[in-house]
Amino acid sequence: MTAGTTRRLRRRVTCAVALVGAWAIGFVGLAPAAAAEDIRARQWYLDAMHVDKIWQKTRGEGIKVAVVDTGVNASTPALRGQVLKGVDATKTDGKTDDNSGHGTTMAELIAGTGRAGGIQGLAPGVKIIPFRTNISGSDELKKNPWDMEDAIRAAADSDAQIINMSFATPYKTDRLIEAVKYAHSKGKLMFAGVGNEGDGDNVRRFPAAFPEVVGVAATDSEGTVGDFSQHGDSVDIAAPGEGIPGWCNAKFDGYCINQQGTSHATAIASATAALIWSYHPDWTANQVLRVMFESAGRSEGWKPGTTSSYLGHGIVRPGAHINRGLGKPGDPNINPLTNENSAAPGGGSSATPAAPATPGASAPASSQAPQDQTTPAQAVTGSSGVTGGGSSLGLVLGGAAVVVVVAGGAFYFARKRRTA
Repeated sequence: MTAGTTRRLRRRVTCAVALVGAWAIGFVGLAPAAAAEDIRARQWYLDAMHVDKIWQKTRGEGIKVAVVDTGVNASTPALRGQVLKGVDATKTDGKTDDNSGHGTTMAELIAGTGRAGGIQGLAPGVKIIPFRTNISGSDELKKNPWDMEDAIRAAADSDAQIINMSFATPYKTDRLIEAVKYAHSKGKLMFAGVGNEGDGDNVRRFPAAFPEVVGVAATDSEGTVGDFSQHGDSVDIAAPGEGIPGWCNAKFDGYCINQQGTSHATAIASATAALIWSYHPDWTANQVLRVMFESAGRSEGWKPGTTSSYLGHGIVRPGAHINRGLGKPGDPNINPLTNENSAAPGGGSSATPAAPATPGASAPASSQAPQDQTTPAQAVTGSSGVTGGGSSLGLVLGGAAVVVVVAGGAFYFARKRRTA
């Protein structure tokens, strides 16, 4: 492949990130800006999760989350003192400012303090490390053709334990595959939104579809998966992603109160992992993720070892483990995404990257699973595995009661499995 071809391909990838799924799987269905004092009241999921009880035990202290996004405005009231020095992967000016509002919203959903009526993060003890990319397609930033890959690699080399990637693209490049494998080999726990085209073409998105990344779907206050939320074998877990407040724009002069997207769900899933990891600082990424899966909200009839193509292992419930002890950490070296031994050489907590699939091999999928969209120059076999239906789960997120309404389809065993 020539350098020119590579650059053209990269522009296609950047365009996909910027335009597919409301760019960066973010601001869908905006509502008018709310007064600052109304923001906490709009964060319905915090009360449902009984965060006051969780925060008596941990607020996420000692955990750092890398936010690979549009940058972060560290001067908002909710983020003052919460943001560490980051990396400008666009190579524009060395700054990590946010010129869209998206990355700042994600950072606040994770670690916001709620100060001055700002967003209250689920894990306010967490510190944020921003890694700025140009996923918004801004003309103000340089077009580094490998900003996503550079950002993920930089995050892998940072002190962050968790990498939040609230973006998606239907394309994958060799460099993106290798960057994700590298981060995984460093013991990072990675979360990415599965995409916002569930009611459209429902094409599998990356990096959520990679075997090393936890794909996150979005639900509303009733536990129902949003129509927009991608479904298929890329979904590993679900989190609140409808009716969520966030910055309306890069002016940072007001919040919009009714945003939706798997971006927001991803941030809340990352915050959940941060709370659990803070509570058990000696655990590996595998153990944190296993407990997230085992303590997730799901129906009483949901058979162990099965997943839903809409909800994955269920809806995140940090209080179910922290307050009630649900979920066991298990083997620190067994990756719950693949059920394979993933001990890093030398006894590290990371997982060994999966071997590449044979080029041209077909991947089994259920009738509901999305198919990969690749360019001829980057045709790589995608994720495989069998999943089932089930798109609605009403539950008390932090409590014991769980009521389910299954919207068609059975649940199937899904040993995750995926091959990049």
